[in-house]
Amino acid sequence: MSNETKKQSSNIATIARRTFLVSAGVVGGGVALGLALSPNRLKIHRDDVASGNEVILNTWVKLTPDNKLTVIIPHSEMGQGVGTGLAQMLAEEMEADWDTVAIEQAPATDEYVNSDLGRGYIVGEGAKIPRFVYPMLDFTFLQLAKGMVGQITGGSTAIRLTGYHGMRRAGAAAREMLMHAAAKEWDVPMHSLRAEASVLHHDASGRSAPFGAFAAAAAAFTPNLKPALKTPDQYKIVGTAKPRLDLPEKVTGEAQFGMDVIVPGMKYAAIAQAPKFGARAVSVKDPDNAAVQAAVQIVNLEDAVVVVADSYWTASNALNQLDIKWEGGDETLASDTLRATHNAHLEETRHEEIMDKAGDATTLLQSADAISVEYAVPYLAHATMEPMNCTASVRNGKCDIWVGHQNPIAARDSAADVLGLKKSDVTVHNAYLGGGFGRRAKVDNVVQAARVAVAVGAPVKLIWSREQDMTNDFYRPAVVSRMRGLVEDGNISAMSHAYVYADAGMPDSERPFAFQYDVANKHIARHPYPSPIPVGSWRSVDFTQMGFFNESFVDELAHKAGADPLAFRYAHKSDPRHRAVLEQLADEASWGRPETPGAHQGIAIVDSFESIVGQVAEITIEDDKRVRIHRLTSVVDCGQVINPNAAEAQIHSSVIFALSAVFFGEITLKNGEVVQQNFPDYDMIRLHNAPKQQVRFVNSGHAPGGLGEPGTPPVAPALTNAIFAATGTRIRELPLTRAGFRSV
Repeated sequence: MSNETKKQSSNIATIARRTFLVSAGVVGGGVALGLALSPNRLKIHRDDVASGNEVILNTWVKLTPDNKLTVIIPHSEMGQGVGTGLAQMLAEEMEADWDTVAIEQAPATDEYVNSDLGRGYIVGEGAKIPRFVYPMLDFTFLQLAKGMVGQITGGSTAIRLTGYHGMRRAGAAAREMLMHAAAKEWDVPMHSLRAEASVLHHDASGRSAPFGAFAAAAAAFTPNLKPALKTPDQYKIVGTAKPRLDLPEKVTGEAQFGMDVIVPGMKYAAIAQAPKFGARAVSVKDPDNAAVQAAVQIVNLEDAVVVVADSYWTASNALNQLDIKWEGGDETLASDTLRATHNAHLEETRHEEIMDKAGDATTLLQSADAISVEYAVPYLAHATMEPMNCTASVRNGKCDIWVGHQNPIAARDSAADVLGLKKSDVTVHNAYLGGGFGRRAKVDNVVQAARVAVAVGAPVKLIWSREQDMTNDFYRPAVVSRMRGLVEDGNISAMSHAYVYADAGMPDSERPFAFQYDVANKHIARHPYPSPIPVGSWRSVDFTQMGFFNESFVDELAHKAGADPLAFRYAHKSDPRHRAVLEQLADEASWGRPETPGAHQGIAIVDSFESIVGQVAEITIEDDKRVRIHRLTSVVDCGQVINPNAAEAQIHSSVIFALSAVFFGEITLKNGEVVQQNFPDYDMIRLHNAPKQQVRFVNSGHAPGGLGEPGTPPVAPALTNAIFAATGTRIRELPLTRAGFRSV
C-alpha cells in the first residue's frame, strides 16, 4: 500500500486509536490505573433482561435451570438471518445443544452496544495483546461504541466482527464459567471436565449434569476475556445448515414488524414532505369538508406537513385535500445539470484527493495507445418492501419508540435529542425490518414520529406512503468516473481513475476505491463533491459503483489486449484467494462453453467486506434488445461459512437486488424534484425475469467475511460485459435503458 493510501485511513479508525490511548491512560502514563478501574466487559448487563428463572452468565448469554440457552443479539434482523448465525457461533464455543438455543433482541441501551464490532474493526482478535490488558481494551471500546457504533447493522459486519470477535468469545467464556462451577461443586480439577451438547461430564467418576444445573453458581465467576477458542476442524454447529430461528414466527404471522405495531390509544399519521429539497411549508389551508376537519389534526413540521386521525385512510385522504404552500428549495436542480457539474469538477485537479498511487502512471498514460473512458451511475433509491414508519408515545417525561431500525441506539439518541429528554428516558422497541439496505440506519422517521406524538398528545403511528418513501430517500450517490489505461505486451502497464465522491458513509479503510489488480503504475484520485440531495448507505455502498467501473474497465483492457477476459484477470492477480475464485468460477460457469445455445458470457470479480465474489452472467439478446439472463453463477470466498443455507440465500438476494438496479434503477431530478414516484417508475426484477442462479463457496480457511453485501457489486459488470460479448456494445452508463437494452 502506498504512502498516499495509508494516509486515507477511516475516520472511525483514526478517532478510535487516539481515543483508545487517552482512555487507557497511555498518554498520561496511567496504564496501571486504567487496568485497575476497567470493569470486565462481559459482566456488564441489565438485570431486567432476565425474566423468570433465567440466569445471566455474561452480556450475551442467558441460561435457565432446565437448560434453555438464550443468545442476546445486538444486531437487527432484516431478512439476513443474523440472529441464527451469531447464535451458531456462540453455541459452538459454548458446546451447547442447538435444540436448546433461542435468540432475543438486545435492548437499545448502552450496555448492549456493539463494542466487539469496534474492537474487531480496529485491532482484530488482538493475539499480541497481553491477557491482562483485555479489561482495559474492552472497556475502552465499550465507551467508544456508545457514541460511534451503537447497535449498527450494516457494512456486513455482524458475522465478521461481532460474531468472530465477540460471540465466539462470549460462548467460550460462558462454557468456562460453567466448568468452574462444576469443578467446585464436584471438587475435581477443571481440566478433567468435558462439555458436550449442554452437558458437563467428568469421565473419571462417571458424573454428568446439564449446564442449567450450574447456571446460578456459574454466574458468580468472572468471565475470561480471552478464553481458548476452537479451531474450525472442531466445529459441530458452525458450518451446518441450521434452520433460521426467526422463521417460525414469520411463517405463523406472529412476527412483529414496524407496520404491525398497535398500542392503546394510538392514532395514525400521514405525511407530505417538501417536494423540493430544502423547501418549507409556509401555509396550510384546511379542507372545506367539515367532517374531515373534525376528524383530523394537522401538524406543520415546516419541512413536512402531517395529518393525524383515527385511521391511516382518513389521515391520508385528508392530507390529499390540503392546500400546502411551499417556499424555498432549489428549482434549478436537475439530473442533466448535475451531470455537467460533475464533469466540470473532474476537470479541476485542485479538488482531487489521492487515494492510491504507485509508479509514474501520469507519464505513461500520455501514450497515444492509452485508452480513456467515462462511466456513470445514477442516484438509486432503497425501495424497501416495508415503507418507512415509526410509532411514538411521549407521556410524563418518557418516550417509547416502536420501529424497525438498523441502529436502535441511534434511534433512541435522536428521539432524546429532539424531545430534550435524557437517553435513559427513551425506550426503543426494535421490530423486524421489512428490508433495510442502509435506509433504516437513518433517523428521520423517528424524529418526525416523536415530534408529532408531542404535538397531538397521544401515541402516533407515522406511515410514509410509497410516494413519500421514493421521493425522500437517502439515495445512493450518482457518480461520474473517468478511467485511463495502457496495455503493453498483453499486460496493464498503467492505469488512472478519477471519480466524483459524495460521502455516503463508506470508511476509506475498506478501500472501496482500490483497483484490485496487480499494476505497477497507478493513480487513483477522488474529487469530493457534496451531493445536493440526501445520500446514504446502499447495499454494498461504494463497491457498487467501483465494482462496475473497475470490472468494466478491465474488460475493456482485456479486449484491447486481445485476451480472454477471465485469463486476463487471472494474469493480473497474484492473491491466491482471488486466483482460486477465478479457477473455480471458470469450472462452475463452464467459461467459454455456455450451456445455452447461442449464449454469451461476461465475468466480474470484486473483493469487498473481506469476501471475494466472482460472477459469470450467461445471456442471450432477443428482439428489441431484450436481455434474457439464462444463468448467473457466483463463486464466493467468504472465509468460514457459518450457515450454508443462509449464506447462499444472501448471494441470491444480492443478485436480485443488483439486477433490479441494473435494469431499472434510476432516480432523476427535474425542477428540483424527484421524478420517480412509485414502482411503475422504479421497477423491480420479478419471477419471470429472474435468472437461474448457481452459488458455490470456496473454503480458503480464512476468518469469516461479510455476506449481506458482497454479492451485489459484481452483478452489473458481469452482465454488461456479457452484453458486450453478445453485441459489441460497451455499456458505460446505468441503467441499461440508457443504451436501449431492457429485461425480457
